[in-house]
Amino acid sequence: MTTDGLVAGGYAALDEGRWADARAAFEAADRERETAEGCFGLAVALWWLGENLECVGRCTRAYALYRRGDDAAGAARCAVWLAITYKSNFGNFAAANGWVGRAERLLRGQEPGPHHGWLWIARAYRMTDLPTAEALTTRALEVAQAAGDIDLQLVALAQLGHVRVGQGDPVGGFALLDEAMAAALAGERSTLDTVVYTCCDMLNACELADDLERAAQWCKVADAFVASYGCPFLYAECRIYYGSVLTAKGRWADADRELTAGLRITDGACPGLHAKALTRLAALRIRQGRLEDADQLLQHLGEGVDAEAEEVLSVAALLLARGDAPTAGRSLEPRLDRLAGHRSLLAGALDLLVDARLAAGDVDGARATAGRLAELASIGEPGRCAALAASAQGRVAMAAGDDDAAAEHLGTARVAWARLELPFELARTRADLARLLTGRQPELAIEHARRALAIFEELGAALDADRVASFLRSLGVTARTGVKGLGDLTGREQEVLRLVGAGLSNPEIAQRLHISRKTASHHVSSILTKLNLRNRTEAAAYTITALGPGRDPE
Repeated sequence: MTTDGLVAGGYAALDEGRWADARAAFEAADRERETAEGCFGLAVALWWLGENLECVGRCTRAYALYRRGDDAAGAARCAVWLAITYKSNFGNFAAANGWVGRAERLLRGQEPGPHHGWLWIARAYRMTDLPTAEALTTRALEVAQAAGDIDLQLVALAQLGHVRVGQGDPVGGFALLDEAMAAALAGERSTLDTVVYTCCDMLNACELADDLERAAQWCKVADAFVASYGCPFLYAECRIYYGSVLTAKGRWADADRELTAGLRITDGACPGLHAKALTRLAALRIRQGRLEDADQLLQHLGEGVDAEAEEVLSVAALLLARGDAPTAGRSLEPRLDRLAGHRSLLAGALDLLVDARLAAGDVDGARATAGRLAELASIGEPGRCAALAASAQGRVAMAAGDDDAAAEHLGTARVAWARLELPFELARTRADLARLLTGRQPELAIEHARRALAIFEELGAALDADRVASFLRSLGVTARTGVKGLGDLTGREQEVLRLVGAGLSNPEIAQRLHISRKTASHHVSSILTKLNLRNRTEAAAYTITALGPGRDPE
């Protein structure tokens, strides 16, 4: 096949979402004869396959070839693509601005058209000067409508919506984002890349507005697209937030995949985003009860204001999980004022501080903190923040002995968590209700505890499941019946399995059992194979179900 035929076949594969086939066609064309169109197509295929550094190299080569061929429009297209990629995947605004400047020079003197529209989109993308970003994006939208360019129109609508959310107009901003998302996912576009742009702007706007519910709703709608073409959130910043949404919604295996991909994409390329991915993966590990893994992730954090703020929350959560409430409280208290501009982070910090103060026996301090959280929840749309406030007030009332108030607040929180479809928080609130109702409504307490245990076990939240199972046993209720399959393990493997369930890493298991790290790793691999488990998370969940804390395997 000729070079031109291979390039045409590559673009046809891109249109159909056959990324590996597209890559193969473009690479075959490149071996025959290197062309600008072939290089750019290969860059796009590599980007969809998640090979971001390689795709930047191919796009840069395509730019050089377009310039050599005196094709200003083609070179400008590459420059715009590189500008957005440098911003979104690598957080490199200097390189991005350089490429925007180059595109502007290439298009200077030409009649404004779609190429200029994409240039204005690239200039405004993630710009901190929001009025200027709005003006540029509006110009791009006008050009798109005049030219009938549906892809530019939808991308401009989404970006304009994101800018307006950032300006404090969530109603107007999300109206534009919802419109763009609906059209892009319905197929009203000529390129699959348009779905990526609109999804990424939607996810980032949801994070700005702390609108987890909307993000989750659109992720559900996008599931069919993901199943057909792969994850559309290939920009690193979007993948990381998408991972957070999946964590909140209880899709922990999917969250692990996206956050790990975010780590890989940003490693050595974007310290700020890499730190954010590390922190959010650590938060997932804490929920799973994998405390040593979380600690190791947090030790590798870099610099960055936002990452630092999130790091404080993850470190405090880790300290609380390990029973060190005083240190957790001391780490949170001096940073509350610095979180004033981050509603979601501040709410999370206040919620953790309530637990830290309760654990330290400071009920009055916990009450004041819960009051501040309720005050924060009263500002803006009701949602996760309001549910956190109700839950915190319920825990404080329970500690103060005001059972009626505690039941009311915890009941409100339970309904809110169920409506928001946040299973981990729902299970924790059910566990609180179980403890509250033990004396006066024991049957209802047992029902709440059983439901909480079922959720924790399904999620793989090992430590929380352990606590609820222990609570049920204290009431004389059999929490777990055990799972068949342990007979396939040797005695030593059963010992290792219990330590995996306790959250110990391979080096810690080796030290505890006085064996080499290599032997510990071999035992863990053998356990996963024998029990048909995919990873340590599943092994930890299996351990709690099969063994139960404090009981030897049978």
